[in-house]
Amino acid sequence: MPFFETSVQEIKYKVLKKIAELCYADRLSATATLGIPEEVIPEGKPTMRCCIYKERAIINQRVAAAIGGGGHSRRAVRVLPIACDECPIDGIQVTHSCRGCIAHYCANTCPKGAISIVNLRAQIDKTKCVECGQCLNACAYSAIVRVVRPCVEACKTKAIEIDPDTHKARINEEKCVSCGACVHKCPFGAITDESYLPEIIRLIRESDNNKKYHVYAVIAPSIATQYPKLKVGQLVTALTKLGFYFVAEAAEGADLTAWEESEELAEHGFLTSSCCPAFVSFVQQEFPNLKNYVSTTLSPMATIARRLKERDPEAHVVFIGPCIAKKSEAMNTRAAEYVDYSMTFEEMQAMFGAKDVDPAECEEAILKSVSPHGRGFAKCGGLAEAVQAALAQQGVTEDKFKLDPALGDGLAECRKLLMLTKAGKLKQNFIEGMACQGGCVGGPAALSHNPRALAQLEQYKKQATGTIQGTVVEGTEA
Repeated sequence: MPFFETSVQEIKYKVLKKIAELCYADRLSATATLGIPEEVIPEGKPTMRCCIYKERAIINQRVAAAIGGGGHSRRAVRVLPIACDECPIDGIQVTHSCRGCIAHYCANTCPKGAISIVNLRAQIDKTKCVECGQCLNACAYSAIVRVVRPCVEACKTKAIEIDPDTHKARINEEKCVSCGACVHKCPFGAITDESYLPEIIRLIRESDNNKKYHVYAVIAPSIATQYPKLKVGQLVTALTKLGFYFVAEAAEGADLTAWEESEELAEHGFLTSSCCPAFVSFVQQEFPNLKNYVSTTLSPMATIARRLKERDPEAHVVFIGPCIAKKSEAMNTRAAEYVDYSMTFEEMQAMFGAKDVDPAECEEAILKSVSPHGRGFAKCGGLAEAVQAALAQQGVTEDKFKLDPALGDGLAECRKLLMLTKAGKLKQNFIEGMACQGGCVGGPAALSHNPRALAQLEQYKKQATGTIQGTVVEGTEA
């Protein structure tokens, strides 16, 4: 503790930790943040960029993102211009692996005559090349490659554009669904999520130890995959040490969501899921004719928040998970009525650091009354399994309605399923759409994307003893 998967995460942690320290001390101001770049990047030789002054300038932009709050934008993602490395955007290129063969498969297969042989080597005329890629497949030595910026490759909505003057990345907000894939994939950390950390800590601080009102934390089930050596109960206790009054599982909301969504599905006969906010935005933006098929059921985050506020009029709810799109959901959708803020596991870790809380030293609290299916929402296919279980508990037999799900594992797969639906060719009757491959366990703000995540999630599911029907909220009070 703390754990970092990449150096980008470590830098982000250091900035967020400094901001959190100032917030807990009620000293956050423009003047107070001036010293953060020098604290994070001390005097000495640069380790990442051309000079420490550029490194510090990047930290300044990170500070701005950390205290800016996503409320200034319809989306929760922003580019840090000075951090963008202006990665090559030359598209298809001939590499030094070209052997100068005499077959000239590449030139012969090019439909535009863009490839010529110069000094026994292939050469591409960019004024003729249309990036069709036929030469890539034709070359026997794999000497021709397509160079694509990691952020552009990651973005399946084509929201990442390249400024023609600066060659830096920029985000088209009309296309962005805040999935955060670009944040996770940019190796320079030049794209980041905006933070509500100051607002969250102020909410906790001004509660006067939860005497004036209660601040609840709702944890995503994928938390079980973040710290392999810790129990989730230890993290729950650690969260109460940060000042949260009560910790509930989003899996509780998932159980309620599965129950409501299964009823809606059986009634209408065809639906797409509504749990992933990036997927819902994707449907609304790129397939507006299908938006009426999106389930009207609230996401697990919003469902459990609604339940908490029904039971406690003084409740304020903060969701914690691996998802960046949840920040946009908490600001711009019906969820805003129930969820005050959404934060990531990365921000949670920074709060632990700021308060000097080590979950490994915390006693294990116990969360009860959720089902294994509710916790299973964190993986692709988990929602469909929960809906199937809910249908069974509701007594819906196959002669009345038989669930036949199609799993959209990542936005690329979601696009294929939605295109089939638009064409009237999809055979299944329920689309489970997940923007992140693998489901929430592959979220962009996860601390760990280890290959054992699904196995860890399965172990966490086995510890659940509740059922989808009749669950009640239980948690740990501070």
